[in-house]
Amino acid sequence: MKLKEFVVSFFLMAFAASLPNLFVGITSALNKIPELSFGDVLGNNLVDLSLVIGLAALLSRGGLSTQSRTVQGSSLFSIFIGILPLFLISDSYLSRSDGLLLILGFIIYIIWLFSKKERFIKIYDHAPTYINLKNFIKDLALMFLCAVLLLLSAKGVVESAIFFSKILGLSLGLIGLFITGLGGAAPETIFSIRAARKGQDWMVLGDLLGGVVTCATLVLGVTALIFPIKIIDFSLFAIARIFLIISAVFFFFFVRTGQKITKKEALVLLLIYFLFLAIEIIIR
Repeated sequence: MKLKEFVVSFFLMAFAASLPNLFVGITSALNKIPELSFGDVLGNNLVDLSLVIGLAALLSRGGLSTQSRTVQGSSLFSIFIGILPLFLISDSYLSRSDGLLLILGFIIYIIWLFSKKERFIKIYDHAPTYINLKNFIKDLALMFLCAVLLLLSAKGVVESAIFFSKILGLSLGLIGLFITGLGGAAPETIFSIRAARKGQDWMVLGDLLGGVVTCATLVLGVTALIFPIKIIDFSLFAIARIFLIISAVFFFFFVRTGQKITKKEALVLLLIYFLFLAIEIIIR
């Protein structure tokens, strides 16, 4: 389709990897426990901006290149939109109007990305001149089948989260933050590490930035539209909120300086996540 790797990864891989989060959000909203989705998205974005990007840069050939102007512009928007839900829910309530605002943010980004051809078009050498219809239909059917399986899995995840919440005496928000959030980031982790080893830096960044934007806007927006999110005890997310902002600031700084996320900077991002885990374990 002559699209840049960043764009394809942003929409195809990031959206596919966010389907578990979306289905968990929809299922939790229908069960009137949307705080599970909020914890899930918060945990997922924290993992993406610290642990996953750190591992990808550390295991890459020579760090992750961020020279593209599209990546530079997307990083600014992604960081802003990634922490926007934290400010919207500062009153412990994410209303339907807040959900519409988040979805609008997603639409604005898409309009910006496709407003200029140089942001998404790329000419490839030896590119195929036609689409193999048989393979196209086969992949489309496989994608649909996987989406159905994800939907069924999401129902199981929500029911299991309720069970463990009762057994362990933990809030659903914390279950989402530590368990479903980390598990939901598994697709991005595997994809980013493999892409980084092959030198596909744009795919890594497209996947991770796309995952952050999709979860923070589309997932939380749809969830809040179905059933507004009310956090009774926001202190449970206080530490995660602080560390998400810290990881977002450091990630943005590393992207902008030197136009590369080096292995040393990767270690800093990993340290941020493990420090978060250590503090949460000590407090809880």
